[in-house]
Amino acid sequence: MSLLIVSVDTTALNVALPDIRADLDASVSGLQWVVDAYTLVLAGLLMLAGSTADRLGRRRVFRWGLALFVLGSLLCSLAPGLGWLVAARALQAVGGSMLNPVAMSIITNTFTEPRERARAIGVWGGVVGISMAAGPLLGGLLVQVSGWQAIFWVNVPVGLAAMLLTTRYIPESRAPRARRADPGGQALMVVLLAGLTFGIIESPHRGLLSPLVLGCAAVALLALVALPLYEARRSEPLIDPRFFRSVPFAGATATAVCAFAALGGFLFLTSLYLQEVRGMSALHAGLCLLPMAVMTLLFAPLSGRLVGNRGPRVPLLAAGVGLAACGVLLARTASADLPLGVLFAGFVLFGVGFGLVNAPITNSAVSGMPRAQAGVAAAVASTSRQVGSSLGVAVIGAVMAGATAGGGAGGGLRDAAGFQDAQRTAWWIITGCGVAVFALGAATTGRWARGTARRAAHLLEEPTGAPPAPAPRPAPHSTRTGGKGTAT
Repeated sequence: MSLLIVSVDTTALNVALPDIRADLDASVSGLQWVVDAYTLVLAGLLMLAGSTADRLGRRRVFRWGLALFVLGSLLCSLAPGLGWLVAARALQAVGGSMLNPVAMSIITNTFTEPRERARAIGVWGGVVGISMAAGPLLGGLLVQVSGWQAIFWVNVPVGLAAMLLTTRYIPESRAPRARRADPGGQALMVVLLAGLTFGIIESPHRGLLSPLVLGCAAVALLALVALPLYEARRSEPLIDPRFFRSVPFAGATATAVCAFAALGGFLFLTSLYLQEVRGMSALHAGLCLLPMAVMTLLFAPLSGRLVGNRGPRVPLLAAGVGLAACGVLLARTASADLPLGVLFAGFVLFGVGFGLVNAPITNSAVSGMPRAQAGVAAAVASTSRQVGSSLGVAVIGAVMAGATAGGGAGGGLRDAAGFQDAQRTAWWIITGCGVAVFALGAATTGRWARGTARRAAHLLEEPTGAPPAPAPRPAPHSTRTGGKGTAT
């Protein structure tokens, strides 16, 4: 239930963006903040929420997360202006950060028998596909019937029911030895993500060389340099830099950023295009997105089986081809009256590519890692997904806002002379994301890459900052007695 309300909320919101734009007199950059206020806060707090739940109790933190998500949803539905909506979305994200990673920990610790655990995780993963398929259609229907506020109203009864069921059925659990908090690393991560995203979103309006944008870039760069230096000195860092010595892990992180940047940009771009350029209703736009959602639903389990049988290489390469083919097709044919058949073909290609990419990301992130570190590795991959989604919305939204006259508050995009060029550029960016997924899949799944994963796993078994293990002493002299060596 927690995954359902979080996932449906994210996908359904994109369908509601044009109505939010009209109702709250929002600019394109304002819509970017409606989406990115959630994903940025979520990315910054995912790992903190996981370690806090291990320390204070997973059921307790999960219930806090549900309460905050419900409260944030209620405040979103009552928001009188754009600033209030963005702030309420950030509060939603604080609650959301306590839901998905903590729920996975609860499942892992509740179902200790391997077969039962696999079935539980299978049900959990299936909800992602269901929410992807149902989100745009449900969002369009709610907007059509009751307005964009209804997308947030629906979270309230479901969240409250989930809280009651949590209290009744979920046992409390804690880690035997919880990781220490890392406030310094947490602060550096938040500064890095916020500075980078704020600079990208505000650059079309303030200019690339404006003091604010340059200042954001400088702050983000300093945080990027300081984060690994700081984390390398801690015994229990938020993100252990030694993880990135594993090429499959580093590749999975980069692949997650690229794939989810494509998804975030795709949903943001297509929702505005279908409704403000083609003049569709929210419900009609949600129906048009069904080919992408259905393909994702169908190909996600196929990807899992491919990873299990043949490893991550084949689904990663196929995912890159699907995403890039979608971008090339729609970039070369972009127009206000593009035939729906061509548009749907592009959506199908995107759904196939995105459906194939998730399983190999998780598999590459955790494969070869020590068992004690697998959860942290998966959390880093999850954080990378949210970072990618934020950057996709920021970059493609900035392209649209900078190239169209409709970037101002309340302005429409239908008659903007520069919209077609902006749309074409956005599809080429999505193409680049697909090419990057393909290249990363080819480079990080070979024998050499697997060797780096084994060496990184061996290194991670020692505490951070520990001195290197001493060289083994020469073996003592052995004598032979009865044909067997006896150490003396």
